[in-house]
Amino acid sequence: MAMQANVVVVGSLNMDLVTRAERLPVAGETLAGESFGTVPGGKGANQAVAAARLGAQVAMIGCVGQDAYGDQLRQALLGEGIDCQGVDTAAGVSSGVALIVVDASSQNAIVIVAGGNGQLLPASVQRFDALLQAAKVIICQLEVPQATVAYTLARGRALGKTVILNPAPASGPLPADWFAAIDYLVPNESEASALTGLPVNDLHSAQAAATRLLAMGVGKVIVTLGAQGALFADGQGYRHFPAAVVQPLDTTQPVTPLSAGLPPRWRRASRRTRRSHSVSKLPHCRSRGPARNRRFLT
Repeated sequence: MAMQANVVVVGSLNMDLVTRAERLPVAGETLAGESFGTVPGGKGANQAVAAARLGAQVAMIGCVGQDAYGDQLRQALLGEGIDCQGVDTAAGVSSGVALIVVDASSQNAIVIVAGGNGQLLPASVQRFDALLQAAKVIICQLEVPQATVAYTLARGRALGKTVILNPAPASGPLPADWFAAIDYLVPNESEASALTGLPVNDLHSAQAAATRLLAMGVGKVIVTLGAQGALFADGQGYRHFPAAVVQPLDTTQPVTPLSAGLPPRWRRASRRTRRSHSVSKLPHCRSRGPARNRRFLT
């Protein structure tokens, strides 16, 4: 009998094709790389894995292509104990891929091909409405069609669930009718700036952006600020959380585990265990060597 998931992630699955080089190439330039690897990823899948590793029972609703990458992405999620009944396979398209180059300072350049992610339509989510009904928390991002995100947010609100949106990638304001459906909005600096039209580069400007987002109707806002940590705002006040000091190896998905680890309902581990998960379970903050917990760029 399948488990009943208390967290449902509706979103993307990508196979990340990761190359390391001394520096990022400029236009028209060919560089010799240092290494290459394929790593299951995608913002949605990464959030699902992060939540599962924090102790949640997780289900994924997404779409892969009818190819080897699709099989590998599904198997990787199953290996993390994630319910994949909601992961469809679309014929005639590739699975989503992200082409990533990481330089010696851990900066990166990324090109994403949506593939199967672009086939995740509202009707696909409707087919797995039982998963949404059983969940306590629903998490979304912006790597699938906007109509699908809009439907999921509205359905989550109608069901009375805790709804989390990581608005990435964001290139401009969100539709105005989305905000009232979002309990937690978790943008980084550039995303907060795109959503509000305000420059965001420090705590003061992050507070101004969070204030504007709250005025738009969001329940709570967490602006992630890289090395400066994160700012929480809920309409009652603001709280700054300093960042842990780590040696970054890859900055591809630093905000994803935060989005997945927000609501306290599934945090049954001790404080010490949670602290361990927050750093040691994040591969981009640890070693480059292959290990079981490096299958995702979480």
